[in-house]
Amino acid sequence: MLWKPLGPEALLENIRSLGASFLKLAQVLATRADFFDQDYLQALRQLHDKMPAMTDKNRQRVFRRAFPHPEVFASFDELPIASASIGQVHKAQLKQTGEVVAVKLLRENIQFKVRIDILLLNLFLRILRPLFTDQTRHSIESVLQAFSRVILQEVSMLQELANLEHFSQVYAESGIRFPQPYPQYCSDTALVMSFEEGARFDDVEAVSRLDVSFDELMQRLVLFYTEQMLVKGYFHADPHPGNLLVSPTGELILLDFGMVSRIPQQMRQAMIYAVKAAYERDFELLVSATRKMGVFTEDSDFGALNSVAESLFEVFDSDHLDASSMQELAFGILDVLHDQPFKLPQDVIYVMRVSSLVEGLGTQYIENFNGIKDILPILKENLPRALGEDRLPLDKLKYELLQLPMTAIKARKVIELAEQGDLVVRMATADREYLLERLGKYLRKLGWLLFFLALAFYFQKLHQQWADYLSAGCLLLSALTLLRKKT
Repeated sequence: MLWKPLGPEALLENIRSLGASFLKLAQVLATRADFFDQDYLQALRQLHDKMPAMTDKNRQRVFRRAFPHPEVFASFDELPIASASIGQVHKAQLKQTGEVVAVKLLRENIQFKVRIDILLLNLFLRILRPLFTDQTRHSIESVLQAFSRVILQEVSMLQELANLEHFSQVYAESGIRFPQPYPQYCSDTALVMSFEEGARFDDVEAVSRLDVSFDELMQRLVLFYTEQMLVKGYFHADPHPGNLLVSPTGELILLDFGMVSRIPQQMRQAMIYAVKAAYERDFELLVSATRKMGVFTEDSDFGALNSVAESLFEVFDSDHLDASSMQELAFGILDVLHDQPFKLPQDVIYVMRVSSLVEGLGTQYIENFNGIKDILPILKENLPRALGEDRLPLDKLKYELLQLPMTAIKARKVIELAEQGDLVVRMATADREYLLERLGKYLRKLGWLLFFLALAFYFQKLHQQWADYLSAGCLLLSALTLLRKKT
């Protein structure tokens, strides 16, 4: 071979040398078992968003731009307590109140570098597009679109400030603590917030020294992400252990709101029914839910998918399921689905990242922790609330009675639109893409057929022997186009 692909370790070194955008993208791809095999995924999961601190000269320039009046701080630690690809965090003390704060400084020129990286990624996608199958190309495009949108938010400290404030309002009753921002000191290159102390959730030794129950912490974490993913649809899109702290009093603290996103209601409902199907072992409901999520289209072999789901549930019933067999199961399923027209929407990837985080934390504290079997009961208890079915019977009856007039109006409107020929039927995105793709293939086939027929008739009118041969050849090509097997 003239070209040999990089091995997992060499790939990691190259990603680290490429900078912030590629490092962040690699962290997202670490959950994409449809793109990489097991060896590469294990290597990508080792990537941590840790980078050398800015030089003193660069840091001072960034600091002066962010704080034209540096006297707002009584003290400012020049050595950062954390340094990542996008920015770094310093400990400081406010002069006016004496409060200890965390100051997050954006790296110099990082916004320009990220935009150039996004441009290059999209350019490479255009160049390499012919090498991918349709489903792989769609998956890669959806990843890059979502990634570009989210990382552009992350390189704006004012956007992170807005995310933090909104998150604090939406989840004020969640029992999770968030840093308190100081908007009067913030800018697009600096974020000032309360300094939160605690042990990293994945630091088993430090957490064990605290007087807290891990089971309670785990339940709170699962409930919180259930609320984000299935109920509110507004969620923290960069889940990793470094963003989760446990305070000395046992509170969960969530940090870093640069990557925040939303899950549409239709997608949330499909996810809810997928969870419901997993708990109730309903194979048909699971396949239906995954189709609504855009994972499968009508072109999939649903008979094969039912057998896969059945095998999956049998493994979930095992009391001795460990982390390695979960990974083997995931790759086994992907092998089965290899010939199926499927893709993983970015919203599903976010859920996979959260699931990976929860299972990774669980296995550190509980032997044979099963990310599916141990979490499903907690999810089941919250499904009625996610589906809006948690009202009391009398309240639910009252709600439905109040909705009757509106339902009647909507029904009459549908009938009127149907009578007038103006009724519009909306389809799931996956089904719409499937139909458009099939229609495109038929139109291309029709175009070639008409082209060859037109040439055949044109040569026929020339009344020359060579033209007769060409005409016969065009007719033959027309017949072959018509008889070509549908794809």
